[in-house]
Amino acid sequence: MALYWCTECMPLAVTGLLPVILFPMMGIMESSEVCNQYMKDSNMLFVGGLLVAIAVEYWNLHKRIALRVLLLVGVRPALLMMGFMGTTAFLSMWISNTASTAMMLPIANAVLKQLCDTEGQENQAFEMEPEPEVEESLEARERRLKREAKYLNLDKGMSLSVCYAASIGGTATLTGTTPNLILKGQVDELFPGNGDIINFASWFGFSFPNMVLMLIISWLWLQFMYLGCNMKKSFGCGMNKDGDKEAYGVMKNEYKKLGSMCFAEGCILVLFVLLVLLWFTREPGFMPGWATVLFNKDRPYVTDGTVAILMSTLFFMIPSQLPRCGGYSEDGKPLKAPPTLLNWDVVQEKMPWNILLLLGGGFALARGSEVSGLSQWLGESLAPLQSIPPFAISFLLCLLTATFTECSSNVATTTLFLPILASMAVAIKLHPLYVMLPCTICASLAFMLPVATPPNAIAFSYGNLKVMDMAKAGFVLNIVGVITINIALNTWGAAMFNLNTFPDWANNTVLMVNPLGVVGSYCIHTPYNNTQP
Repeated sequence: MALYWCTECMPLAVTGLLPVILFPMMGIMESSEVCNQYMKDSNMLFVGGLLVAIAVEYWNLHKRIALRVLLLVGVRPALLMMGFMGTTAFLSMWISNTASTAMMLPIANAVLKQLCDTEGQENQAFEMEPEPEVEESLEARERRLKREAKYLNLDKGMSLSVCYAASIGGTATLTGTTPNLILKGQVDELFPGNGDIINFASWFGFSFPNMVLMLIISWLWLQFMYLGCNMKKSFGCGMNKDGDKEAYGVMKNEYKKLGSMCFAEGCILVLFVLLVLLWFTREPGFMPGWATVLFNKDRPYVTDGTVAILMSTLFFMIPSQLPRCGGYSEDGKPLKAPPTLLNWDVVQEKMPWNILLLLGGGFALARGSEVSGLSQWLGESLAPLQSIPPFAISFLLCLLTATFTECSSNVATTTLFLPILASMAVAIKLHPLYVMLPCTICASLAFMLPVATPPNAIAFSYGNLKVMDMAKAGFVLNIVGVITINIALNTWGAAMFNLNTFPDWANNTVLMVNPLGVVGSYCIHTPYNNTQP
């Protein structure tokens, strides 16, 4: 499966179905147990989060938010780049990275084109002074070439800033990108007694500050590469120029085309805010959440997936227009009820169903590795790593993951790596999240190649970027990303998840099938249980 996922010789989702065929035939797991792995709580959280994203995109709420923010920051180059990065990252926290990139790049190109065209018109007006014709044309050509080079650089920087911000923003929330949900699913599958250690609130508390830090560093690096070190010029460029006003007018006209906020957009915004509040307060950690008080007194009945499905179901109930009681149309027929905020045809078209099968295949592979004893064997094989300091292990694994994800999808990378990392952590008596959490985020740091992630491919398709442009900018950001994630892990991450101790819930007992076919209980070696199998 690893080979098929890396080479994509078959569709990723079809490869994800192989455990349904092979595990029962090889006597590893019963078919019913394998199939149960394809519809778990993490899958429901994924579906609920995507339904919200589809509703936001369908009613263009994301475009309204983006243009409103850009109108606030203005068109000065440095602040414009900051505005595009901040807006794209925020949108990527809630909708797909691909959708946010595809929406923001045309706006960026339109604004930059207007700035470039207007500056060219100003130069032509300046050239009307009486000068010799030859000298005049040479100066005009130099100015034109200089202007084109300047805006080509700015265009490259803006394209990269948008696609990088999309990848970085997706790491901030549990539903922001698929690898985050894979981690939650794998942790819940491999360590059932973990006490819901990974939920929306805990993930956001760890990842959001790290996302902001990475975003600022990325902005500074792209600013240095494509706008130069003259911060005064970048920040104060063109406060009173007509070109800035016209470029600002482009964004203003786009915003006016949206019209005033309609009833449907208002409903979606309210439901979206309510969903986020319910996620945060379900199990905040520092106090009992509403789910604990009302439902989860003895067992975790209500999860983040429950909340996501509850709120997304309302999209199919609430009308998209203010309903009127009774009444007749002009031709005398009774008025029909207005359509709901979402209908199934839209969902059917936009929902990436293949990811559900891919997620399920990853969970089935992890369960099969555990039941067959492969996980224990891998863990024992990696036991000599116990002599290496934990921070060095984490750093090296993050570099490995960040390199691997440049050539493979981030979903495939996390699906392959996480079960192995979990086994290794238990074998060397290290907190499993100490290696699983940073490697999951690093799987989203695919900055160097156009094929590494869809946002990179979209940015590259506009034709202004070369592979070397992306490689040079992305290499530094990959290294910076690995460093910032490890800083976060060893500071507030260690305090939040108690990463400096080996948890009791990692001291689990798993069912294995020995070579004779006898099912027995085998204990993994931990500091708390040194009994032999």
